[in-house]
Amino acid sequence: MNENPIGIFDSGIGGLTIYRKIHQLLPYENIIYLADSKNAPYGDKSKKNIIDLSEKNTQFLLKRNCKIIVVACNTASTNAVKILRKRHKVPIIRTQPGIKPAALNSKTKSVGILATQGTLNSDLLYETSQRFAKGVDVTHQIGEGLVKLIESNKIYSEEMTGLLKKYIQPMLNKNIDHLVLGCTHYPFLIPQIKVITGEKVTIIDTGEAIARQTRNILLQESLLNSSKSNPKRYFYTNKDKEVLQQVLNRIDSDLIAEKLDF
Repeated sequence: MNENPIGIFDSGIGGLTIYRKIHQLLPYENIIYLADSKNAPYGDKSKKNIIDLSEKNTQFLLKRNCKIIVVACNTASTNAVKILRKRHKVPIIRTQPGIKPAALNSKTKSVGILATQGTLNSDLLYETSQRFAKGVDVTHQIGEGLVKLIESNKIYSEEMTGLLKKYIQPMLNKNIDHLVLGCTHYPFLIPQIKVITGEKVTIIDTGEAIARQTRNILLQESLLNSSKSNPKRYFYTNKDKEVLQQVLNRIDSDLIAEKLDF
């Protein structure tokens, strides 16, 4: 199974921020990336709907012999991973907002988290906050509209800039010194966010931690690919192939997006 691919799925193109970190750390691994952009965003859906979509995506990747599944979506991770792990034998890696490092390192004892409604309402986020953020003022902000703009390739639009200012300024007014990005789409917005926050706010993106966890589990299960040949990488979407391709071009001009019905 060592040469079998790593499977990654997200509600759209956001999980490419996770793919990029995994490929940098594990450059010889074969990878299949699945973007369920037709159903993005997951954050405003019911828990049952999120679980059903996550199961569908997992089945898609398992049919292609993936040896490990990375759920590169915070909403799917916080709502569906426990169930996916009970149903399937392959290792399943989840994403999780970086509340712990933000809370532990905050000097002002005030941090912000920008995430989807589905993530902010999840039991996992609540449990993590209760465990690591006691005595810290955590401001929750739903990033309504951000994912749709990213999926429409409007990352640098005036509408995006307006929404980011609307969501972030109230956090700055509360003297936050850490901003947690609780959606894998949001790292695409880091350049604009930094313009708003300045250098006094640390932006927490957990992509590298997820990549390290993926490597650790592959090592534990003796599933690392020992081959040093060029890896095979496939990128599938069920919506706008052009949007996925434009993002892939910024990562590596050799990557090709494919559209499938799923």
